[in-house]
Amino acid sequence: MTPKNGKAATGKQGFRRRLSRVIGTHLRRAFFAGSLLLVPVALTYLILRFIFDLVDGVLSPSITWVLARFGVTWALPGSGVFVAVLILYVVGFIFANALGRRLVAWGQKALLRVPVIGTVYSATQKLVDSFSGSSTTGFKRVVLIQYPQQGNWTIGFLTSTTTVFDEPFAVVYIPTAPTPTSGWVALLRMAEVYDTDVTVQVAMQLVFSGGIVTPDNVKTWPLSDSYSKGEIQKRT
Repeated sequence: MTPKNGKAATGKQGFRRRLSRVIGTHLRRAFFAGSLLLVPVALTYLILRFIFDLVDGVLSPSITWVLARFGVTWALPGSGVFVAVLILYVVGFIFANALGRRLVAWGQKALLRVPVIGTVYSATQKLVDSFSGSSTTGFKRVVLIQYPQQGNWTIGFLTSTTTVFDEPFAVVYIPTAPTPTSGWVALLRMAEVYDTDVTVQVAMQLVFSGGIVTPDNVKTWPLSDSYSKGEIQKRT
């Protein structure tokens, strides 16, 4: 009887191991699939919640103070976001007509004359225009450089050119994904930079998506060729 009991015990152990593997595989697949679905949703919620709290936190106290002047003491959650959206609409509506554009231009000129504030506003305006791809003084073209070491390539935005050591250098802004507003500036020899046929808008999509949205094919050529042909404004 002993051999039969041994075979029965072995069979039960084998069944338990197979059952354990099946359950383990099922749980791993389920958790992995759930992560793929819920992690982007959670990140989207956290980003939107951060923006909501940031905007609401800036304007909500002022709204609460104004309401308190009229005897309203209870808070209005989201009132700051609502006012921000309303301001964006009103400003956009005003800017849509010729008179509004002249008023905005006048206001911008007045703001640029204010010490410190004008400097910060000017830099911020140029940065925003650069990311939109509609500026002629911001990101001129998309380039490739070898970073962080030789043989590894990263995308960058050519902002201007200058002369260092009596030779032309490229000023390149290197963005970080997925927040391209944070990055650093590098001065590189023209021979170390490659020009591309990628537009600023496509490059921004690449950075924002963390590389998920990528051009099928990127054509490159030495930036020095574009510079010598006068395609890039030379700074004297």
